[in-house]
Amino acid sequence: MEEPVQLKEALISTTAGAISGGIQRMVTSPLDVIKIRFQVQLEPTSSWAMFPSNWSGTSKYTGMFQATKAILREEGLAGFWRGNVPALLMVMPYNAIQFTVQHKLKTFAAGSSKTEDHIRLSPYLSFVSGSLAGCAATVGSYPFDLLRTILASQGEPKVWNRNRVSNSSLFGTEDELSSFQQFLCGLMAGTCAKLVCHPLDVVKKRFQIEGLQRHPRYGTRVEHHAYRNMIHAVRQILQLEGWAGLYKGIVPSTVKAAPATAITFVAYEYTSVWLKSTLT
Repeated sequence: MEEPVQLKEALISTTAGAISGGIQRMVTSPLDVIKIRFQVQLEPTSSWAMFPSNWSGTSKYTGMFQATKAILREEGLAGFWRGNVPALLMVMPYNAIQFTVQHKLKTFAAGSSKTEDHIRLSPYLSFVSGSLAGCAATVGSYPFDLLRTILASQGEPKVWNRNRVSNSSLFGTEDELSSFQQFLCGLMAGTCAKLVCHPLDVVKKRFQIEGLQRHPRYGTRVEHHAYRNMIHAVRQILQLEGWAGLYKGIVPSTVKAAPATAITFVAYEYTSVWLKSTLT
């Protein structure tokens, strides 16, 4: 009896994770496109950022609202969903893998597949389960993340398409949380996570677009082999762009992370409940 129950729980976690990921991706795609445009721009992205005096070149995007108007004017509404198909292909398996692996790890640690037993796990075990689940999800969905970044970083005209394709207790107990409380928990979790991890996301985006051809009006491109490794990339960004360089796109990223995580949490819970009632 235990094996069919675990199989059912795994199916629910996988399906609910994929659906919730797809929903949040469709809603937050415009903010993600703006964030990526900032992250891959070597020039300053704000007037207050301090950069070395020998920096040359003009900035294509200098603020969130300015970037929004520029994309809308030059690319239309469709520009805000550029790369959305590979993004969906990334986030749906990402969430599916993440929620499934996390559920399996918690089941192993608690010795039970019941949600109430998972809640009793120590914060340390929950942290380890979440971290391993996130690593597994990243590995499984990375090719789509790479394609999404390349497409989302492009403006008009699409230079890459022409040249590259042919060649390459505050809230009570966890089991009593309302939808609004889940939304708040997701909002705070997403915001905190982005603030801590954003510099690594910037470095990842730079590696993903190394050597990518773009129209000159979008500024200096990241040349082939510009960074030897992660540490060298961090040092280069700090030297040429200052600390602000590691936090390029932090505003749209934070604005996006809060509702994205919250939507995922709520959509996952609602989808899980619906699937459990349907499969019962």
